[in-house]
Amino acid sequence: MLQINSPYPYQEIKRKQVDGKRLYATESGPLPSVTTILDKTKPREKREALANWKKRVGEQEAQRIVTEAANVGTVMHNILEYWVKNEEFDPGNNIVHRQAKAMAQVVKDNVEPHLDEVWGSEVNLYYPGLYAGTTDLLGVWKGAPAIMDFKQTNKPKKREWIEDYFLQGAAYGMAHNELYGTDIKSIAIFMCSRDCNWQLFEVSGDEFQHWSDCWAKRVEEFYRL
Repeated sequence: MLQINSPYPYQEIKRKQVDGKRLYATESGPLPSVTTILDKTKPREKREALANWKKRVGEQEAQRIVTEAANVGTVMHNILEYWVKNEEFDPGNNIVHRQAKAMAQVVKDNVEPHLDEVWGSEVNLYYPGLYAGTTDLLGVWKGAPAIMDFKQTNKPKKREWIEDYFLQGAAYGMAHNELYGTDIKSIAIFMCSRDCNWQLFEVSGDEFQHWSDCWAKRVEEFYRL
């Protein structure tokens, strides 16, 4: 049974939309989200790859795939959020709900044996003056303080395809270290595909520093735009 026991005074940060931008109302003023920065600084080749995929499958089919994935992902996240809080949650019983339940169960079975401590769920974080965001899970993973995120995917991913997830994790780790004086250097991405294929992606040590440096460059680029 999981139990949240946070050594840090996490606080909710209100979010608002301003000119189409998702901003967090932090103590250091309104700040852009990590996902906004990633989107605005997306490399040209990634934008072109996305545009080519939409062209190949058709705009309508692309929208259907994205919407369906988002629906399943949202329900899976909700199930896991309540699981972390040790609260009951029944999403329903339609085909999306059943699939999300199965995927969430795969994540639970693989995560719980190695999750040593839970510090918080859906934790709002910000780096003063630069950015803010929300991480799915904070705590101790395999003996080390870590930023953890739940991800659903239509099909299994290769490590080189999910650089944005590592950048997100580094961003949240840097923010936590700045706010609370910690030394988080680990990221764990818990991923389950629609056919319930489990994948674990971990980052630590020098690789965490690499993604932190890459993230700092993206933040600089964002503020130059």
